[in-house]
Amino acid sequence: MPEGDAVTEADRAAHLTALGWSDFFADQLSDDERDASPMRVSGVHRSRISAIGDAGPVRLEPHGRARAADFAVGDWVLADAQTRLIHRRLDRKTLLERHVEGGRVPQLIAANVDTLFIVTSCNADFNPARLERYLALANEAGTTPVILLTKADETSDAASFEDRAAALQRGLVAVSLNAKSPDAAKVLAPWIGPGQTIVLVGSSGVGKSTLLNTLAGPDQATPQATSGVREDDAKGRHTTTSRSLHATADGGLVIDTPGIRSLHVGDAAFGIETLFAEITELAPLCKFRDCTHAHEPGCAVRAAVAAGTLPPERLARWSKLREENRVAVAARAGPHGGRGKR
Repeated sequence: MPEGDAVTEADRAAHLTALGWSDFFADQLSDDERDASPMRVSGVHRSRISAIGDAGPVRLEPHGRARAADFAVGDWVLADAQTRLIHRRLDRKTLLERHVEGGRVPQLIAANVDTLFIVTSCNADFNPARLERYLALANEAGTTPVILLTKADETSDAASFEDRAAALQRGLVAVSLNAKSPDAAKVLAPWIGPGQTIVLVGSSGVGKSTLLNTLAGPDQATPQATSGVREDDAKGRHTTTSRSLHATADGGLVIDTPGIRSLHVGDAAFGIETLFAEITELAPLCKFRDCTHAHEPGCAVRAAVAAGTLPPERLARWSKLREENRVAVAARAGPHGGRGKR
């Protein structure tokens, strides 16, 4: 290969790596696709898809019977550079989905995510039950969850918020910061290195867009709009209306999402078991294999509550999420248990 072509190929490889390309995706290419130009989805709209390719941002269209809703921000696709049609989507490494109460089809949040930043704040927005739902979501998707506590500069007790957040799951990291401070990028450096993809989730007004602007740096083309919160309940207004992929100043990638007021679990049995590991480990010690930890004699979980080693509110939240997950799975399976008519 001529020297000029070698440089071009090296530049192309570096560009893809910066977008999060890895052997996981390269190994999916067939021999006749080796010269294809993979593109990463940066935005999903009603009937079209925004992506980033070798030549920069492009607009793509689904091919055949595919719909824009079938794609998630963060997906890798193979598309024709001339027709702008997507040939196929590559298998996902991870997928974050939001389950809607009563719905049978989950909403796609983001794909191929390394770290899920669950953003809350050091004020009335801090809600352990809601944070646990995000943690179950992250566990089920196979991403690494990190809780970010914003507005640390507005309280003298940020450390207690960190301790309460970190206690929600074994090995969980909780970090407090000022989303407006340039130091925020230094604090989050372990998770936002070159080619790493993070997602910001949380309710409105906790500082997701502010943090995104800080991580993107002053040179970003169009800063995200931000808004304040109501002082009486610490709730904010929606400023981000769609999911989008952005580059950080340190070479990472961040997906911003609209604020979520409610999050329902579904098909998240593993995520819940991981979240409540202390209950999962006690369950085999119960007298009955199908113990619900509600009223059965010989329940090791309720014994832990009585002994003061397991907070009763923790057991109550486990029970609520487990039942919600059971109902959601049954609803999606339908009257025929997911088998359909023959």
